[in-house]
Amino acid sequence: MTSTHSDKAALRGEPSYVWREGQRRRLEMIVKAAGERVNGSIFVDGCGLGSYLSRLATDANFTIGLDIEFPRTLDAIQKTPRVVCGVGEHLPFPDNSFDLILSHEVLEHVQDDGLVIKEIVRTLKPGGRLVLFCPNRGYPFETHGIYWKGKYHFGNIPLVNYLPRRWRDRLAPHVNVYTRKNLSRLFAQLPIEVIERRTVFGAYDNIIARRPVLGKFLRFLLQALERSPLQALGLSHFWVVEKTA
Repeated sequence: MTSTHSDKAALRGEPSYVWREGQRRRLEMIVKAAGERVNGSIFVDGCGLGSYLSRLATDANFTIGLDIEFPRTLDAIQKTPRVVCGVGEHLPFPDNSFDLILSHEVLEHVQDDGLVIKEIVRTLKPGGRLVLFCPNRGYPFETHGIYWKGKYHFGNIPLVNYLPRRWRDRLAPHVNVYTRKNLSRLFAQLPIEVIERRTVFGAYDNIIARRPVLGKFLRFLLQALERSPLQALGLSHFWVVEKTA
């Protein structure tokens, strides 16, 4: 059976087609977390259309991206020439290859997230860092939609992620979601040190485009909560992990 665009979007996510405040903010977070590694060898695992890859390439000594969708790699190549088609579970790179690896909202779409993390750590140089963004189960909305009566229903669906796991996974079998404990288990027994881990809210650019005053107030309020215990309700986990050996 031929996969439709909606099927692919549900299973593998949609890349960023625009560059707005939300993307700019996350790029600043990536660069700050990377430190001097931003000038070294950089790999973007799940590079999409190459938005982050092309911007990181400005200062890097070497950059390469990987994406599972071949048409996306062709688009990304227009921005930066080194992009390969492949899967995160089997990276086509030697051990100890990269100073910095970015995984931006990709982990939730893979078949085997544990193997993906092992491959990332394998290909990091000692002292190299992974910057990881992935969905937080504590966020009140499932942003990838649900699968109901044989059809994907996209949009922000409230409270799905608060259901017991087996019920939640029946409604959203196409995408994973993580607690801090879930992520900690993925890194258990690996030679890493967690440098930073917290949750962040979005920039709500779509709301701002429709209702600027409300959207900007919402962005200000929710991003302020990142400095409080209510950060547990944030949109995404933000982890910075360094390989130790």
